[in-house]
Amino acid sequence: MLAALVSTAQAQQPVQKVQVGVLECKGGPSIGFIVGAVTNLACVLRINGLPEDYYVATIQKVGLDIGITESTALAWSVFAPIAQPGRGDIAGTYVGVDAMAAAVVGVGGNVLLGGSNNSIALQPLSVQAETGLIVAAGLESMTLQPGR
Repeated sequence: MLAALVSTAQAQQPVQKVQVGVLECKGGPSIGFIVGAVTNLACVLRINGLPEDYYVATIQKVGLDIGITESTALAWSVFAPIAQPGRGDIAGTYVGVDAMAAAVVGVGGNVLLGGSNNSIALQPLSVQAETGLIVAAGLESMTLQPGR
C-alpha cells in the first residue's frame, strides 16, 4: 500500500524543465475579426553557443478580436526537459494554460505548452508589442514549423 502511494506521488511531480533559450517572433500587419484572427510570424530560437534556429509561427485566436495592427513582436523564454534541443525540436502545436496547470508542469502562469509530447513550455518575456488598435479576448494557440 505504501509503495502505491509513493508511486502515485512520484507520478504527480512536475517534470523538471530548464531554460534553454529565447524565442523571438516578429510579424507584419494583421486584421482581427469578431470570431478570431490568424497571425503569421517569423521566429528565431537563440540558445547560447548554438546557431540560430528559425521557425514560422501561426497564432490563432478564437473569441473577440477586433482591430488592425501594423506590426507585432513577441518573445518567450523556452523551457525544455533537456538543456540543448536540436534544430527543429521545439516545432509543434502550443496552447495556453492557466496558472494552476502551469504549476503542475513546473513553470509560471501565462505559458504556452506544446512541442514534442507537450514537453516544451514558452513563458512570455514581455507583453506583446503591437502598433495599431485592437481589442482581443479568447483562447490562443500557436503552431511552430521549422523555417529557413
